[in-house]
Amino acid sequence: MNVRLAAALVLCAALPLAAQLKVPPTRTVEVADTYFGKTYKDPYRWLEDLKSPEVAAWFKAQAQVTDGTLGKLPGVEALAQEWLALDKLRSAAYGGITVVKGRVFYKKTLGGENVGRLFMRQGWVGAEKLLFDPGTYKAGVTTTLESVVPSPDGRLVALGLSSGGAEYAEVRVLEVATGKLRPERIFPSRVGPMGWTLDSTSFFYDAGRTTDLASMDIQLNRMTMLHRLGTPVAKDRELFSSTTHPELGITPKDLPLASIDESYPDYIIGNVGTVQSEMTAYYAPAADLKQAKLRWQKLCDPSDSLVRGMAFHKDHVYAITHAGAAKYKVVRTSIRKPDWKHAETVIPEAADSIQYLAKSRNYLFVVYSDGIAGRILRYHLATGATSALKLPAKGTVDISCPDWRTDRCLIALTSWTFPTTRYDYDAGKDTLAKSAFNTAVTYPGFDQLMAEEVEVPSHDGTLVPLSIIHRKGLKLDGSASCILEGYGAYGISYTPSFTTMHSLALRGVVIAYAHPRGGSEKGEAWYRAGYKATKPNTWKDFIACGEYLVKRGYTTPARLGGTGTSAGGILISRAITERPDLFAAAVCNVGCANTMRGEFSPNGPINTPEFGTVQDAAECAALFEMDGVQHVQAGVKYPAVLGVGGWNDPRVSPWQPGKFVAAIQAASTSGRPALLKVNYDNGHFTEEKQVAFRNFANQFGFLLWQTGHRDFQPAP
Repeated sequence: MNVRLAAALVLCAALPLAAQLKVPPTRTVEVADTYFGKTYKDPYRWLEDLKSPEVAAWFKAQAQVTDGTLGKLPGVEALAQEWLALDKLRSAAYGGITVVKGRVFYKKTLGGENVGRLFMRQGWVGAEKLLFDPGTYKAGVTTTLESVVPSPDGRLVALGLSSGGAEYAEVRVLEVATGKLRPERIFPSRVGPMGWTLDSTSFFYDAGRTTDLASMDIQLNRMTMLHRLGTPVAKDRELFSSTTHPELGITPKDLPLASIDESYPDYIIGNVGTVQSEMTAYYAPAADLKQAKLRWQKLCDPSDSLVRGMAFHKDHVYAITHAGAAKYKVVRTSIRKPDWKHAETVIPEAADSIQYLAKSRNYLFVVYSDGIAGRILRYHLATGATSALKLPAKGTVDISCPDWRTDRCLIALTSWTFPTTRYDYDAGKDTLAKSAFNTAVTYPGFDQLMAEEVEVPSHDGTLVPLSIIHRKGLKLDGSASCILEGYGAYGISYTPSFTTMHSLALRGVVIAYAHPRGGSEKGEAWYRAGYKATKPNTWKDFIACGEYLVKRGYTTPARLGGTGTSAGGILISRAITERPDLFAAAVCNVGCANTMRGEFSPNGPINTPEFGTVQDAAECAALFEMDGVQHVQAGVKYPAVLGVGGWNDPRVSPWQPGKFVAAIQAASTSGRPALLKVNYDNGHFTEEKQVAFRNFANQFGFLLWQTGHRDFQPAP
């Protein structure tokens, strides 16, 4: 069949149900902001008041139309059930593995389970004992075990428990011997428990100055608190904050976190976190806990260009820096007199990028990635000798060392097409063996999938990595539906990972992942080339990837769908407002689509270091360029759009995708639907498998409906 004719038939197939849709009307208001001499209209500003009955009713009405429409799509429920069935085959997932006094603590989630449970083993391969099941914590509410912090004596475990997708934890303490929770209840904590004092009598945790999760102040003026067991929570000590240490210049949007690492017990380490990647850190003698005030000394500040964590050993602190190394290097300095400007380089810059450091008793491990393939370098802390680990497969690699007293570590390997495999690694002997934490699993049909890695020239000639997953033997005749996903923010690389949702490729769907600037697939410069004023590169790179897929015959514009999640909402909202002709459909999933208003939401102020503020002329102009809502124009034939919002989302307020959908509904002349799905039982994400898989089945079902996939076309 002629590709152009096929594209026309796809459009015709997608229109009948869309033509029947009657979305609720959305009133507009005369609201505008003027920044630096330029006025920006905001006719949907009223939708930001989520406490308004009128606003709540508008979201409900939009959600009802969307749920009714998606409910008529064949294939969606079957897809959700397919993923649930595949998930039951999944090997157990482990997290938070920690060894204390010979006891191995870990969170384990079996295939098909919604949330992980806390287990313990006596020894690496000892009998498994269930310590805590968060499924029994609150009846009818999904509770997630966010953090697990055993005490140094192994008798207690501080837990961070979040419920209903809120992402703020309630801190509890579990007695290992009895399995009972102690009476202390601390809520809400953004980070949860962070560590213990060495005598196991007190623990550090993060807290705020308001308990209203919807308040603009919920993420401001945070503080590290110290709770002593057996004392009232109201008497807890405020240990590290702008109030206790005004001389440190901690601002309201900073996140001051402090704790003691048992492997380096002489100091309390305090990190002042923001979304800025360059670290600010301090250290104080652990003995100062007996004093009224800690004597903090500066360990580093942003001018030192340290990123991605630190490691401590004897008199030295090791860190990753991008100073003079666009793809990073490892340096060290004295803990007693830190001098990063004259730090010793112990691992020089390489062709691929350093991701993070891990440490065992005698070794430092440097994890690298070129955005697709990972590798690990072993560095002997005593001799400085280095060697590359021989890995059994190519893909994304992870290493952790749960017991700082030994050189026994865990390595995990995965890729787009093979599931995570775990290995025990003995660093002293340099030996690798399948781990006691590994279970082999086979997914039917997945051996028919393949992944291609290519580089695509972008608008300025820059080569952008693109990963393409499809069934072997795919005909490059443009007949396949294609789903292109991207992110490109915070310097986060979209490294390969296995997901059962790739089963879509067995239906002939092409699944592609763009690696645009704004991530760090190619190092610090890659990140900075999609940051604030350079942010347009992020969606232009995404567009270039879409054009490549069309040019090479993987798909056509009538069969191309795009999706972006969270900060990826910038990417997808701007890609379709800049190139509406390139896409048939788009999903803005809990996405930042209204960046000029982002800082006026609870999670907004702390994110201004990444995206910018309207109070700065250059950054305001950059925010406008990123803003999908501001770039919707009347009379344009926009692709079909599905906005997804989490009603309890603490990161991206649901009015961001809501306003974007309202603008597309009013402006588009394509006849394609613009719908808003509201997940009232979700936050930013959910670990409830039934809910999560149905959510994504709806999103992918919408894209495949609009791109003409035969399994998702409603009856005429």
